[in-house]
Amino acid sequence: MNIVLMGYRGTGKSTVAGILSQRLKRKLYTIDALIVKSAGMPIARIVGEWGWPRFREIESSVVREISAEAAVIDCGGGVVLEPRNVAHLQRAGKIVLLTAGFKTILNRIRKDPNRPPLKDGLSFAEEQRQVLAEREPKYRAAADLVCDTTQVSPQETAAEIIGLFKKKSWL
Repeated sequence: MNIVLMGYRGTGKSTVAGILSQRLKRKLYTIDALIVKSAGMPIARIVGEWGWPRFREIESSVVREISAEAAVIDCGGGVVLEPRNVAHLQRAGKIVLLTAGFKTILNRIRKDPNRPPLKDGLSFAEEQRQVLAEREPKYRAAADLVCDTTQVSPQETAAEIIGLFKKKSWL
C-alpha cells in the first residue's frame, strides 16, 4: 500500500516523504520532480510558457503512471484539483493530509523561487489565503489521516505517520 502525502505548499510533504522513504525502505515518487523530468523544464517555466492548465495535464499523466506498491508518493499541492487524480491516489494507497498554520506556511514558502504564483493580481499572502481556502475542503475530503506539522519536526511527523499506519494495520 502506498503512503500518499497531500497538502498545501509549505506543509512539509517533500521533507516528510523523504524521511518516510528512508525509514520504511520504500521507493519515493515526487510528482513535481516527475513533472519537471517529463516536461524537460522547471515548474516555473512550464507555467510561464504553457500555463497552469498544461501543468495540470502533465501532473495527471504522472499520477496515472505511478502504480508501484509500497511506495511513498509526494504530491504537489494542486494534485487535489483534479478529481481523477484523487481517485487514482486513493486506489493506490492511503492519503495523509499534512497541514500547518497559515503563518507557518507563509514563513516556509515566502522566499522559494520555485513556487510560481497560483493567481494573478493578489498580494503574496492574499493569494495563499485564497488558494488554501479553495483547496482545504478538497484536501480534507481526500484524506484518510491528517497530521499538523506546525509545531513538530519532519522526523516527528514521519514517526506519527508510521505509528498511525501501524495502528490501523496499513503497514
